[in-house]
Amino acid sequence: MTVLDDFESRPGSATSLLRTLVGATLRDQGGWMPVSALVTLMSELGVPAARTRTALGRVKAKGLLVAEARDGVAGYAVAPAAADMLGRGDRRIFGPRRTGNDAGRWCLVSWSVPEDQRDLRHRLRRRLAAIGCGSVSSALWICPDHLADDVAAILDELELTGRATVFLASEIRYPGGPAAAIARWWDLPALRELHERFLAGHAEPIARLLDGAQRAGGPDPSEAFRTWIRALDAYRPIPYLDPGLPPELLPGDWPGTRSAAVFARLAAVARPPAGLHAARIATQAPHSRPQTAPHPQTAPHPPARPRY
Repeated sequence: MTVLDDFESRPGSATSLLRTLVGATLRDQGGWMPVSALVTLMSELGVPAARTRTALGRVKAKGLLVAEARDGVAGYAVAPAAADMLGRGDRRIFGPRRTGNDAGRWCLVSWSVPEDQRDLRHRLRRRLAAIGCGSVSSALWICPDHLADDVAAILDELELTGRATVFLASEIRYPGGPAAAIARWWDLPALRELHERFLAGHAEPIARLLDGAQRAGGPDPSEAFRTWIRALDAYRPIPYLDPGLPPELLPGDWPGTRSAAVFARLAAVARPPAGLHAARIATQAPHSRPQTAPHPQTAPHPPARPRY
């Protein structure tokens, strides 16, 4: 089973926040966490227990989690099949977007899929769009060169390697120049809106946390956790949809440069204390739960929300 990240869930929703929480914390806890700890952490993000249990059922159905009891404690573990997806997400979100060697280099993919396999064509286009490819035409898509391996992996997973051709190029010749081509092949207004929405929605809490980091003792771990998970949840679709286009081909006031810098600074300050806070909640979880994880609709009432 191929597990894909789910960007159909609206950032800030219970399901999206849970996926972000899982990716950001569970692997550091041995890949597993008690149900009660997940409920408590989600409550700190403003998600009621009932909605958390519903979200747990949804992400389990998507293949991200499996119910697993450890030492009599009901919990959820990261599904083995989801490990590759989470690793790809780490590289996309936290890795460098471009290098000096691949700036201005391109990967193009052309394919031929018959009319009676329209569903396959639709899946391919959705997968390419989900990694930030632009559309030159219906059967010719383009992305920066550093995404060539991602394109190859998609073709392999969809068993289209034999019906597609991948080109690597270093020059775009287009009426009006490469910048005009970029503006035609990518929806730059939509990408701009993603960056501006992230900055508008999270600049204030991020600034408050960064100010706190300058004080003795550093930021409050619970505040770092809330700020980090909410900001990460809002930001994580951006590196997929915005493939890291060359700055010289983008408008001069492009907000992506600022949003990436703000996110990188937040990650450096907030990730460590946020992880410590999640670990503390996990270790404080009750140790007398049933042997099997509760169904999202029938789980016992969660522990009271901690007061800070």
